[in-house]
Amino acid sequence: MSTTYKDAPTQTVDVGGVTFAYRELGPKGGIPVVFFVHLAANLDNWDPRIVDPIANGRHVIAFDQRGVGASSGTVPDSVEAMADDAYAFVTALGYDTIDVFSFSLGGMVAQALVAKHPSLVRKLVLTGTGPAGGKDMDKVAGTTYYDILRATLTRSDPKEFLFFNRNATGKPAARAFVQRLQERTADRDQAVALRAFQTQLKAIKKWGRSAPADLSTLTQPTLIANGDNDRMVPSVLSEDLHRRIKGSELVIYPDSGHGGIFQFHDKFAPVAVEFLSL
Repeated sequence: MSTTYKDAPTQTVDVGGVTFAYRELGPKGGIPVVFFVHLAANLDNWDPRIVDPIANGRHVIAFDQRGVGASSGTVPDSVEAMADDAYAFVTALGYDTIDVFSFSLGGMVAQALVAKHPSLVRKLVLTGTGPAGGKDMDKVAGTTYYDILRATLTRSDPKEFLFFNRNATGKPAARAFVQRLQERTADRDQAVALRAFQTQLKAIKKWGRSAPADLSTLTQPTLIANGDNDRMVPSVLSEDLHRRIKGSELVIYPDSGHGGIFQFHDKFAPVAVEFLSL
């Protein structure tokens, strides 16, 4: 098994006519940590400064959702259907218990997965995300398109605007994060298609406008993290999750946005490692 995410080979598994692309690293055996990625993201969008420390002691699996990156098929138009795909992928690999590390849209998918298959998930990490029916969740699309335009005008990566504050601390953190995503130079994933991105945005809007879930039924140990100025998925939604998920832990990083865990990777990675310890 590879010891670093940038060197982990891309593999595939066929499930019901869909080919899922995935990468795994770390010591095999026991309960794996499955990573659920964000909007418009493929396998190359995980920060190695978070993946690698977790994989130092745990078996880590990251995958492309259906219709995203190197996975075949069409992107589902609902978060719940994405959760069904995640369940199909995980069980196809032969696992009946997993830990979940999720970010943004991935956190929504993770919540839907736990609601449908509570016995599958042992521990849950929810970062930069919010609950179904959360306040202003349905405005994610507008914010996203606005920041993509701003990034295009300055020839920047949209994530620099969407994930980080545009100030003296946020700008260098953004550049460093984007550079880390380029550390993998071989066997890079396929870019996410525009139609796939648009369908994901529609699914997020539908999630934001749906009835609130009963999170009191969620019994898994849960770690929630975000920056204090998340413009994509408002930081108050992380606090909302914390209030509604009994016994959950909440970490909010100062002077940071949607990508607070990436800006503060040196502080967050040890917290995640400790939380996910067996």
